[in-house]
Amino acid sequence: MKIVAEARRIVRKAHPELSDEDIMVEASHTHSGPSTHIDGHGWGAIDEPYLRILPHRIAKAACDALAALAEVHVSQAIVPCRHIGLNRVRDVDAPPLEEVLKEDWEPAKPELTDTTCRVIRFDDAQGKIKGFMAYFGCHPVVCCAQTRYIHGDYPGVAMHNLMREMPGSIGLFLQGAEGDVNAGCVHKPEKESLLALDVFAARFANAVRHGLQEAQPIEIDSIRSVSKIFRFATRPLFTPEHLAKLKEEYEKPFEDPMLSDESMEARMNTVYLNGIERIEQTFRDGKEKYIEAELHAIKVGPLEFLGAPFEVMQAIKNDIHAAAKAPYPMLMSLTNGRYGYAPAQDILDKSSLENGRGGYESDRVPLLSGVLPYGNIHRELVQYMTELDNILFS
Repeated sequence: MKIVAEARRIVRKAHPELSDEDIMVEASHTHSGPSTHIDGHGWGAIDEPYLRILPHRIAKAACDALAALAEVHVSQAIVPCRHIGLNRVRDVDAPPLEEVLKEDWEPAKPELTDTTCRVIRFDDAQGKIKGFMAYFGCHPVVCCAQTRYIHGDYPGVAMHNLMREMPGSIGLFLQGAEGDVNAGCVHKPEKESLLALDVFAARFANAVRHGLQEAQPIEIDSIRSVSKIFRFATRPLFTPEHLAKLKEEYEKPFEDPMLSDESMEARMNTVYLNGIERIEQTFRDGKEKYIEAELHAIKVGPLEFLGAPFEVMQAIKNDIHAAAKAPYPMLMSLTNGRYGYAPAQDILDKSSLENGRGGYESDRVPLLSGVLPYGNIHRELVQYMTELDNILFS
């Protein structure tokens, strides 16, 4: 969030005619970038110089774009984009890599993932492509901790390859609802990860290339933007008494004299305990039990870019799209910051102490950041995003 605020400040200094709601900062979710996890603990040293540089790079990209404004023709298409993601919560199928890399591989339940990609194309008066966007929902985590390369994962590789095919163009990946969707390959050793990275990047590039070919003109009658700060309720279950029980649970393994400080259990439990202690401090400080976050919407003709600072799950995205008045809505994760997962209602309804993946996004991830878990974020996000949509399309 500090990165977003600083980037906006720099842009507004150069362009005082703009306001914060004119500036949307959208990010992807690569695990192969410098460490910026400023709200988490236990994930290695933060790259402080990179954090200092990043807002200036974001602002420079925005200012360069403003300096190069020119009239363009806009077209868009929605095209098939399969063979990439699987729903890691509801369709926990972890097929062998040799299966995933087959050209026709699909998860058991593709309907629980994005199976299409929206592609937006911008051409100059001579018909030369100047830029393009690709909107799709899947964690870009083909590569992970077992590799040491810095890159934008499969969408980053795909978009850069496409830009090389179309010299002078700029491509942007728009991170859709990826909260419960992983790529078909994740957390593999380096050799397997790099092989899969090329395969998944090629699949995504093929989909985007198809969209660029199929894009049909749309009319841009107006451009509008709106952003508001909304309050999100936290889970009533997380009382000081409940936190004390969790603390006891996570402290229990440390009683074992044979527990190694290098073990994953010791290290993860330490992270959870540190998070619990930070949450306990919020109770002692008497802070309000809600979380405030900015939601943002930009209308570009029939296109609507809906930004939320969460890792949004597919079911929430589906409900927001269904309720939107916009002809072409796009609910984007990780916009203007990061406030953890936005779990679907059925995930929220599961017990926080239940074993399995169900409680990871809804209950354990908040502990990593030392914040209270959300209590009603599925319904709240749909309600709040519909409110912004109504403002832009009424």
